[in-house]
Amino acid sequence: MKIFMIGGTGLLGSEAAKELIRRGHTVTAIALPPLPQGAVLSPEMKIEFGNYLEMTDDELREHFEGCDGFVFAAGVDERVEGQAPIYELFKKYNIDSVRRLLRIAKAAGVKHAVICGSYFSYFAKKDTTKNIVKWHPYIRSRVDQESAALWFADDDFDVAVLELPYIFGTQPGRKPVWVFLVEMIRKMKKMTLYPRGGTTMVTVHQVAQAMAGAMERNKGGNCYPIGFYNMTWIQFLSIVHRYMGYQNRRILTIPDWMYRLGGIKIMKEQKNKNLEGGLNMVKFTDLMCSNLFIDRSEGCDFLGVTEDNIDAAIGESIRLSMEVLGGKAEVVDMKAE
Repeated sequence: MKIFMIGGTGLLGSEAAKELIRRGHTVTAIALPPLPQGAVLSPEMKIEFGNYLEMTDDELREHFEGCDGFVFAAGVDERVEGQAPIYELFKKYNIDSVRRLLRIAKAAGVKHAVICGSYFSYFAKKDTTKNIVKWHPYIRSRVDQESAALWFADDDFDVAVLELPYIFGTQPGRKPVWVFLVEMIRKMKKMTLYPRGGTTMVTVHQVAQAMAGAMERNKGGNCYPIGFYNMTWIQFLSIVHRYMGYQNRRILTIPDWMYRLGGIKIMKEQKNKNLEGGLNMVKFTDLMCSNLFIDRSEGCDFLGVTEDNIDAAIGESIRLSMEVLGGKAEVVDMKAE
């Protein structure tokens, strides 16, 4: 297949391009400059640097012409803060963009689309009694993104949304998500304080496999919960500690109310700056202190995701995070594409 991608130089997009090309597909991409220093991209991928949001429909249509598939590996995640209501920012990048791009893609004759979403959508839909979308603008935007994307699916246009969890692995020159965690642990002098609960996770290569598998196997409109390795926070932090050189450091599980107090502090600081976050950090306690686990049979098995070395992938993320904090690595941060 000939595949067009938005976000081809990002952590997920670049790895997906390598996997798709390895399987015999061709990939062209639009991405925001600059290319992260040291990033290794597939030489077979054709890249145009630019902002698709600034392109006209006709300009985008030219990129879609003759393509069989489309991958949206861009948007913004829950780390973004902005003026209230923050939902409008998420809507711009995660919903309106997908709606526009899928409209143009479908009209141009594209047959398959893959959208990178969030596993928070899976849990929001799984238990609607918790009103997760009410309290968290980011999660609401991801659920709405799924609805917007699946609206386009029919017998002639397959749409897959990947509900992605925590992802480990690195791209040289790109700031890891996990810098905040390493910094937080370093500030705790004698032991690591963390809530109960845990999460599902995957490596970046497994995400690439899921994206390629969805491109090749999905029929109609479907959301795929992506989870391969389920760990409690204690299990996860034990690996993090090892790569930080803190093998003998104790992990103390704090009560939920203590985590909630931290959320109150964060939200007060945001309010003082006239900012709003994508997550209500007080209400987020219920999610953070739960086991957000997903069995691989719910999505990964069908999409052909195979075993990988999650321990090594966590190690890569932690080592690069430490280099960033130590001023030993030049990196670019996340951008909205």
